[in-house]
This record gives sequence, structure tokens and C-alpha cells, in this order.
Amino acid sequence: MEELLNRIRHFNKEREWEQFHSPKNLVMALMVETAEIAEKFQWLSDSESKNLSEGKLNEVTEELGDVFIYLVNLADKLGVDLNKAAMDKLEKNNQKYPAEKVRGSSRKYTEY
Repeated sequence: MEELLNRIRHFNKEREWEQFHSPKNLVMALMVETAEIAEKFQWLSDSESKNLSEGKLNEVTEELGDVFIYLVNLADKLGVDLNKAAMDKLEKNNQKYPAEKVRGSSRKYTEY
């Protein structure tokens, strides 16, 4: 993760783009890129979405890369450790959704 973060910082610095990377702007860019992923799946059936052609998978992969870069950039600007944030959230979800209670159900934790 550190190598990726350093490469992103270098890429942005070389282009003098830090001036545009406020948290607000990064969130907006992240939303746009996430919508571009959704667009790749628009109108596909569940089955089709699980069996993407090589070309479609390459397109989705590229958009996932964009989303991840913006997410890492945003976390960096806010001083958030993404690995810790994810681990903390998994632990919180583990408490809210105990496997023995929720197995096989998609209901929200407030419904248990």
C-alpha cells in the first residue's frame, strides 16, 4: 500500500494536481468513477454480470483501478489509514452481523 501511495503522490506532484485534490473534489471524482463501474453492469442480468467477457472485464478492471486510486488519494488527504479503517469496520460488522444469526439472510442488522 505504501508503494502505491508514493506512486500516486509522485504522479500528482509531477503534474501539479495537488491543488485540485481537496477532499470534496476527490469525493466527487470517486463518485463519478464508481458510477462508471455501475454503467458497465447496467442492463446486464445477474448471470451476465457474473460472466463478463474478457473485454468487459478489462473495462471494469480499469474503472476499479480509478476508484481505488481516488480512494487512496482521499484517505491520504484526510490522514486515514485505509487498512485500519477496513479492519475496524469488519470488526464492527462482525458484531452487528453475527454469522450464527444472519447466515443466508440479507436483512439489515436492525431487523434482527
